[in-house]
Amino acid sequence: MELWYTEYQTKNLGLTARIKATLYTGQSEFQEVAVVDSYQFGRMLVLDGVFQTSIFDEFIYHEMIAHVPLFAHPNPQTVLVIGGGDGGTIREVVKHQSVEVAEMVEIDGLVVDVSKKYLPEISVALNENHPKLRLKIGDGIKHMQEVENKYDVIIVDCSDPIGPGEGLFSHAFYQDVYKALKPDGLFVQQTESPFYHQELIKRLKQDIASLFPVTRLYLANIPQYPSGLHCFTIGSKQYDPVTADIARIPENFGTRYHNREIQKSCFALPNFVQELVK
Repeated sequence: MELWYTEYQTKNLGLTARIKATLYTGQSEFQEVAVVDSYQFGRMLVLDGVFQTSIFDEFIYHEMIAHVPLFAHPNPQTVLVIGGGDGGTIREVVKHQSVEVAEMVEIDGLVVDVSKKYLPEISVALNENHPKLRLKIGDGIKHMQEVENKYDVIIVDCSDPIGPGEGLFSHAFYQDVYKALKPDGLFVQQTESPFYHQELIKRLKQDIASLFPVTRLYLANIPQYPSGLHCFTIGSKQYDPVTADIARIPENFGTRYHNREIQKSCFALPNFVQELVK
């Protein structure tokens, strides 16, 4: 009998993948954690029934959430990743020579353990205990409340705005992020699909823009995520990522999606997206 796994991306739409095998299922304090091996996407991490990442297309998301903000800042030395338990974002962060310390605060230790075992290509920096990495299993919201003027760049690599990730999509959280950043710091957060999450995107844009003088949304095409078109939002105290010097991006940086041209063109928004973030 064939096995199919469906993520319901809206109440009217689902993405269904044919599954070779279920490699792991477990329940943490926060959520159901599963790893399945699919025919289309390869091994996939699934949290509470929602596809999080896959071997097939993970590089797009992780490169875009990490390299776009890090190349927007002229000298990122201290970087924080909130979430990102699969390890893909921190894998990209430590590639930057300027980065001296890459902290990572993930609330669910089971996600880290499962990813290290079943998604080793993604969890490279975790498995190797990279010298720049400082891993903390804990609440990212609480961590933000306790720090001030510490980070050059903060990357909020969170799941959907439900369950453990819900509080990461609030105005109060963005106030704490602003406080935790240095005077010229910036942050980025994944902000879902411009097709299916328009009200969320509009609210987040307003919340972030009320605190940060520079607020920019950018896009990436990620097949596994709802609609295939995903967006990220940057809040910056000083630097406008649109005017970043792309000449300092190495031509051979070991990326499969991100490059100099993408760094610039990802901020070119279709008219309907521009309307959302006016």
